[in-house]
Amino acid sequence: MQKDSEKIIYIVAEHFENIIKPVTYELVACACKIKKFYPANIRVIILGKETEKLSFEIARTTGLDVTAIEINELAFNNAQIYKDVLKELTEESHPSFVLFANTPHGLDVACGLSVRTGGACIAGVEGIDKIGETLCFRKQMFYGKINAHIAADSDTLIITVQPGTFGIYRPESQKPGSVETRKVQYSSEIMPVIVKRRSETLDSPISEAKVIVSAGNGIGERENLDLIYKLAGIFPGSAVGGSRILVDRGWLEYKQQIGLTGTQVAPELYIACGISGASQHLAGMKGSGFIVAINKDKGAAIFNESDICVVEDLKTFIPALIEEYEKESKA
Repeated sequence: MQKDSEKIIYIVAEHFENIIKPVTYELVACACKIKKFYPANIRVIILGKETEKLSFEIARTTGLDVTAIEINELAFNNAQIYKDVLKELTEESHPSFVLFANTPHGLDVACGLSVRTGGACIAGVEGIDKIGETLCFRKQMFYGKINAHIAADSDTLIITVQPGTFGIYRPESQKPGSVETRKVQYSSEIMPVIVKRRSETLDSPISEAKVIVSAGNGIGERENLDLIYKLAGIFPGSAVGGSRILVDRGWLEYKQQIGLTGTQVAPELYIACGISGASQHLAGMKGSGFIVAINKDKGAAIFNESDICVVEDLKTFIPALIEEYEKESKA
């Protein structure tokens, strides 16, 4: 076992096109909360080609020590390199915790690292609690209807943190952390190359809409999308969005998808229609100013995040709402 002074929490930074992703600073906030229960040194790890500049930015912003691992082969994204290099680093330093963002890239690397090191992995963490003497990690289960507290008996625990749940870390001191740079040469007989490119719909109107009416699995039939569009038509500057399942079915376009793997939005008004409130969707709309949820399931998790909760079948409620609006408009 490690001595208290040697306990380490690693944070694996996410970056793209020479920009640190905001979720990295959310990971710092999570690590600081772990530290309150489990005193340890926190260090940020950033991998890539020419990441030294970004490492100084993180050290200056967070006040934490940073290790920049320079790998020329990471000019293109390659999860295999991440897993192999982090395995070596983990075996060298034996950190108590390794934190990743709960993003497609973070999940890929975290799960692979767990297999390589034999460490336990808890994905989608949204909170931290100490129950008795046990440090537990909270996450949603059963489409957000319950919160589970999970603990793991593992020398190194790997967790992925749900974006939007811990907030961005604000250091009390302005003193920057130190930066250590390592240069690594990676060689493999098989070198898969994954190129990231911006989506043509990245700056879709939904990200600029002041009002978003969003549809989920609870709308039932595809024909009920007409009600969603009619409701959106009441509001100037509105847009229609939806959860991933409707995009997967082809009912909505990808540019309309809201959530962790879609677009993150922050409209003044967000109307969720038939949306259960799974954590992946909540991560994309938590920045909304005022949230109205319409769902016939009174136990829907979306109600926990809403300012107004309407427990009713949307096929009954939306036509009544539109009719009332039209009456008021003519008065």
